[in-house]
Amino acid sequence: MPTDFRDLLRQLNEAQVRYVVVGGLAMLLHGVDRLTADLDLVVDLVPAEAERAVRALLAAGMKPMVPVDPLRFADAATRAHWREQQGMVVLSFWDPGHRRPTVDVFTDNPLPFDLLWSTSEVLDAGGAPCRVASIAHLIALKRLAGRPRDLEDVRRLEQFLKDRDA
Repeated sequence: MPTDFRDLLRQLNEAQVRYVVVGGLAMLLHGVDRLTADLDLVVDLVPAEAERAVRALLAAGMKPMVPVDPLRFADAATRAHWREQQGMVVLSFWDPGHRRPTVDVFTDNPLPFDLLWSTSEVLDAGGAPCRVASIAHLIALKRLAGRPRDLEDVRRLEQFLKDRDA
């Protein structure tokens, strides 16, 4: 299983991408054990910022998993078409060298990006600082997803908060 999250995060940081880590890696970085094989990102969807994120992933050698022009991600109408016509909740990127995890970039931010950004925490991912969604927002995102695994994550995150605050 490719697990080189650090390299990807460093490259995103060097490119000055505005992103917030969500999902399983965010839980791990907060201290809640969770197996994960991908990097889930919410990025600033302002066109220039969204393009910066895609260009950074492409420069890192990542390739889109579906046959689309990934630079079209910067266009809101294209993302809306992908969501509505193809059910594309995330645009996934993979590493042909199999060293890095799959990166899933949300095509529409489930919570406003500026809210996620302003309440995120800068945490250390093994030598790579990264912005990670707050636990409260992770819980909200997991509830929105509503899958059984996500609801179990909500339970575990809430228990983590109770234990931490006890």
